[in-house]
Amino acid sequence: MIEQEWAIILARIQFAFTVSFHFLFPAFSIGLASYLAVLEGLWLKTNKGVYANLYRYWLKIFAVVFAMGVVSGIVMSYQFGTNWSVFSDKAGPVIGPLMAYEVLTAFFLEAGFLGVMLFGINKVGRKLHFVATLAVAVGTFISAFWILSVNSWMQTPVGYEIAANGQFMPGDSWWTIVFNPSFPYRLIHTLLAAYLTTAFAVGAVGAWHLLKDKSNLGARKMFSMAMWMAAVVAPLQVVAGDFHGLNTLEHQPVKVMAMEGHYQSHPEGAPLILFGIPNSKEQRVDYAIEIPKASSLILKHDADAPMAGLDSIPDADEPPVGIVFWAFRIMVGLGMAMVGIGLWSLLARSRKRLYDWTLLHKAAVAMGPSGFIAVLAGWAVTEVGRQPFTIYGVLRTVDSASPLDAPAVAFSLLAFVVVYFAVFGMGIWYLLRLMKKPPEAHEAPPSDAPIRSAGITPAPQVLSGDGVPGDARSGEIV
Repeated sequence: MIEQEWAIILARIQFAFTVSFHFLFPAFSIGLASYLAVLEGLWLKTNKGVYANLYRYWLKIFAVVFAMGVVSGIVMSYQFGTNWSVFSDKAGPVIGPLMAYEVLTAFFLEAGFLGVMLFGINKVGRKLHFVATLAVAVGTFISAFWILSVNSWMQTPVGYEIAANGQFMPGDSWWTIVFNPSFPYRLIHTLLAAYLTTAFAVGAVGAWHLLKDKSNLGARKMFSMAMWMAAVVAPLQVVAGDFHGLNTLEHQPVKVMAMEGHYQSHPEGAPLILFGIPNSKEQRVDYAIEIPKASSLILKHDADAPMAGLDSIPDADEPPVGIVFWAFRIMVGLGMAMVGIGLWSLLARSRKRLYDWTLLHKAAVAMGPSGFIAVLAGWAVTEVGRQPFTIYGVLRTVDSASPLDAPAVAFSLLAFVVVYFAVFGMGIWYLLRLMKKPPEAHEAPPSDAPIRSAGITPAPQVLSGDGVPGDARSGEIV
């Protein structure tokens, strides 16, 4: 029995490790694909070479990020069969078709246009290439749509029936399953997080190069665009997060109890615990720094509203409070720091010092990884806060696992750690090398592009300077 419990814990760690590593790349590629579409659209509209140069610069980075995202996610499909076969069997009739829709729509769309986007910039017309970029950007959104629909259904399961064999079967309408109660909030929150992740990564790269050369036009443009995103999207994310929290309180109140550190019920208004050390053994938060009744005010818009605590549920249904408590504060803290950077950039812009304030640039560089950390912290809140269930309230994690052997799971976990850090560590190192290189005039597209051996291409026009990305004849020296 004890060995099986350890096997399940190791299997959970294994899946958490692989999915955390994986999601870093889609979070970046979703935002980066949209950023590339904006850059190419601005190039087509203005014919300014700086946008085309930035497009080519970030296209090379996108290619690596996209590839690592695809490769890192493949292994999770195998884990569903090897470690979580009971879950796959019981939930398969519901989540299987949704995952299939993701393949039939998003994957085919991305795969069909990705080659044109990466290698066709000098081989097809400008408008056709823009269509390919838009298709890939839309494909990343559709992929996020279906994946988040599946995850949200596991968080707030509705529209299903339990068959005689114990399987979850779709009910009268698939739309009820797809648009489950938490899905719209999670979709908006996740997409905004992806855009902020990209904005701060782009802003950090731009700031890094501004610290070295404030006259670099590409660095100035990418930093300016990133700071506009931070100033606009970060406050929107705070609002979206608030709505998502209210939805979570309605459908997953236990998760909110863990987020807030409310071990005890508060019949006359719950305090907002800013910091502290959760003590699950004693059912309290040690060294708590709190604001009286602020939690009730935020969550129920009434300072005296009663808030239930973890003492109102069975101990067996209690999630790991410490992880959820701290992950939530890391996410919120970084979110508020993003808002601060955005407001700081607006002040600098209003004083026409956006490219001159060295301290702002250093802060932007330091905030470069913040989006990735916040995304991981947010998903830790989402997934750990759902425990001890895989399908919230109806299927426990211990009842979802395959018959597991702890040593075998431990060995495979070790293998994943070694391989992931070796392979994807090299990939991240290569990405940093690409980012370290400053954007230049006449930026080259991704290398090793397929060679077109026949047919007519716009190469003569490109070489002659008719709208070539980064061409001085396009009206701007870059």
